Amino acid sequence: MFKRRERMIEYKTPEQIQKMRVAGLLVGETLELLKATIAPGMTTKDLDAIAEENIRRAGGIPSFIGVPGGPGVPDFPATLCTSVNDEIVHGIPGDRVIREGDVVSIDCGAVVDGWHGDAAITVAVGEIAPEHAELLRVCEEGLWRGMAAATLTGRINDIGDAIEAFVDSVGSYGIVEEYVGHGIGSQMHQAPQVPNYAVRAKLERMRKGLVLAVEPMINLGDRHTRTLGDGWTVVTADGSFSAHFEHTFTLTDDGPWVLTALDGGAARMRELRGATVA
Repeated sequence: MFKRRERMIEYKTPEQIQKMRVAGLLVGETLELLKATIAPGMTTKDLDAIAEENIRRAGGIPSFIGVPGGPGVPDFPATLCTSVNDEIVHGIPGDRVIREGDVVSIDCGAVVDGWHGDAAITVAVGEIAPEHAELLRVCEEGLWRGMAAATLTGRINDIGDAIEAFVDSVGSYGIVEEYVGHGIGSQMHQAPQVPNYAVRAKLERMRKGLVLAVEPMINLGDRHTRTLGDGWTVVTADGSFSAHFEHTFTLTDDGPWVLTALDGGAARMRELRGATVA
């Protein structure tokens, strides 16, 4: 659930944002590699090994390894979060075999020269059910609509408002509320929090130098969640499938610049905003 936290926000210089673009591209390229590689018969641990090798070969460091767990929960042990079907987020890669018809959410983070990038995709494995394909489309479209709604004259509220308005307009889906987006920069998780749904609280104003990770998680059933015994893996309470998409972005005079998209988000932003993105 979204909770307002009054913490110092780290605004980046143009030079620091350029460094974040390097990390963002590495994350984006790693996710593209995994999307092209995933196939029935692989394990989630196989995906993790591919991601770690690709990040380290480029001089990056996986962001997720060693993220502290809660009380009595071990630190996160892997490069990726791999969440399959009814798993929403924070799935630990292991011996689970990926099968035809699965949907696999892959969350990836990397740090390069002290600056972080963070993004996620949900991938269809072979032929999937039509309702699952539509779930993925709705979640990804919601992410892009949220980023497209961000302006230098607006507030962070505009992002969640746009995501919820779109998702509600196309069907009856559950938007997860327990896990939200976040600021990102010299640390992976920073202020401010970025709800993926509408909230009444008046949130921070957008301004240059603010870098955010936006990450809607959409369930085919209701929004409720539960956490498995490993202390990390979050699943839908009703067993329905879930999707998760995420990008890291900042704002320029020309609109959002998506640091983890290979083209900076230019094509999608032109489509959604009718504007050219640098």
